[in-house]
Amino acid sequence: MWEPVNKDLLGSAQETKKSLTYWQDVWRRLRQNIMAMIGLIMIATVIFLAIFGPMLSGFSYSEQNTALANIAPNIQITNISGEDYVLVHNDYKLIEATKDGELIGALEILEDNKTEKYILYLINGKEVKFDYSLAQKNKVKGSNSMENTDMKTKYDIYVDGQLIDKYDVKNVWNKTYILGTDNLGRDVWTRVLYGARISLTVGLIASVVNLFIGVLYGGISGYEGGRVDNIMMRIVDIINSVPLLLIVILLMVVISPGLQTIILTIGLVYWVGMARLVRGQVLSLKEQEFVLAARALGVSKAKIIVRHLIPNAIGPIVVSMMMSIPSAIFTEAFLSFIGLGVSAPEASWGTLANDALGGIRSYPYQLIVPSVAIAFTMFGFNFLGDGLRDALDPRLRK
Repeated sequence: MWEPVNKDLLGSAQETKKSLTYWQDVWRRLRQNIMAMIGLIMIATVIFLAIFGPMLSGFSYSEQNTALANIAPNIQITNISGEDYVLVHNDYKLIEATKDGELIGALEILEDNKTEKYILYLINGKEVKFDYSLAQKNKVKGSNSMENTDMKTKYDIYVDGQLIDKYDVKNVWNKTYILGTDNLGRDVWTRVLYGARISLTVGLIASVVNLFIGVLYGGISGYEGGRVDNIMMRIVDIINSVPLLLIVILLMVVISPGLQTIILTIGLVYWVGMARLVRGQVLSLKEQEFVLAARALGVSKAKIIVRHLIPNAIGPIVVSMMMSIPSAIFTEAFLSFIGLGVSAPEASWGTLANDALGGIRSYPYQLIVPSVAIAFTMFGFNFLGDGLRDALDPRLRK
């Protein structure tokens, strides 16, 4: 009674839409979210720069050159004669540079007269006198640099005894240190990239702790219920009630300050939020028919939790993990900022911000650079987290 259908008679009646798996559908919806993709690109950029950036910068995070300290990313170079260019530093000194903005280094000093406020340099066989006495007389009270003085009364430069009447000054980008140097002459760009390594390490550890401790702890608590659930949640309440700062200080008494202290702190407290989330999900899922079927088949409790309940709560878990990473990064930056994080000479974004506070008016770029790095990374993770929240929700499937 049944005969095979002739495919030639079907014509255009063919499959119009390819069947997608759950994760393929998640990726499809995630790609349609512009902000989520921007966040993914931002995160990928930070990770790439953190891994490969310090290798390509040409400097180490601890390499110092005090002669080139506190030099901004954008500099003013002055032509004193021919092809000889110098950078007039705010600390009353000259630094040899090229016309393109590449810093050559400190000049040979013939005489440094602190009384009459001038310095004699030897530049390519020429005697250059840098007289900063006018800047000392006209500087604003309380200022120790030339940044607040009138541009016309900052300094006088003599080349072989002749005063330069008109300065050929131009703004160029710092080709040697693209983001400038700090107060010890260390490359800010390299130190920011190294700080990205520390921040991403802390974020990765927070996500791993959430995955292995928070998920399992919350899953067991929610599935067991009753007295076991009550005891486990009271432990979570106790941990959650202790201030994070107090835990760090207590650990510093036992362990020296550093990255290991922050990692241990995150390992102790960062899983409690995930545990509460997973417990709530498991409490609602364990009454479903598929769990009853697994029990009837004799599946162990551990397998029910790991293979049935947790996979069905994977959406909120992934979103919570993604949101915990920027929170951990900001916590590390805050602890380093107040002096409870990584110690010198290691570079953390919080440490860089703390070091820049003393010269915030004179050298604001030293604070702006790590602040932008923190904001850029946190925006990226938040954008991606919001996109994952929408993509993983099956109720929004179209």
